[in-house]
Amino acid sequence: MYIVVLEYIKPLDEVDYALPEHVDWLKKQYDAGLFLASGRQVPRTGGVIITRPMPRGKLDALLATDPFAVQKLARYQVIEFQATRTAPELAGLNEAVLS
Repeated sequence: MYIVVLEYIKPLDEVDYALPEHVDWLKKQYDAGLFLASGRQVPRTGGVIITRPMPRGKLDALLATDPFAVQKLARYQVIEFQATRTAPELAGLNEAVLS
């Protein structure tokens, strides 16, 4: 699994302009079953995405298609971890097939 921390590198008015495209992009990732949670940081300096397990190259390629990345509005820190314990709602993540 990964935690992706986005840090805005442009003013919020530029980020807000691209936000509808970013939200559409997020929806596509949820629909594909790739993302588990996402949201804004508090204070609003960026965002956080929690993903399902996947090969790192697949995640990097996916993040490169985010409108925030395409428009150079954010930088990304990717933290990989192996969940050894999860809430019942997340059962089965450790057995996920990496494709």
